[in-house]
Amino acid sequence: MAYESKFKKPAIDSFFEAVLALEDQEDCYRFFEDICTINEIHAISQRWEVAKLLEQKKTYSEIEELTKASTATISRINKCLIYGADGYKRVLERLKEQGKL
Repeated sequence: MAYESKFKKPAIDSFFEAVLALEDQEDCYRFFEDICTINEIHAISQRWEVAKLLEQKKTYSEIEELTKASTATISRINKCLIYGADGYKRVLERLKEQGKL
């Protein structure tokens, strides 16, 4: 069964196709530096760090200290890990399987 996102639309499909066409970390840096502001890149990477730390069972105060993320952001990401679309979980599992976490 395929996942049906509530955000699905052609422009987002096109963007995701572009992301899937990236071949390496250099491609990612070049593409995301062009398409995002530096603050957007920092915000996205901060959320990813929070997700990894939550998966490691770190406390909110530990995560706040390590990432400087607000407790509201940490809580939002925790809710995604528990009740979300499993996006974080799927990537975390793949990276663990590849020995990258």
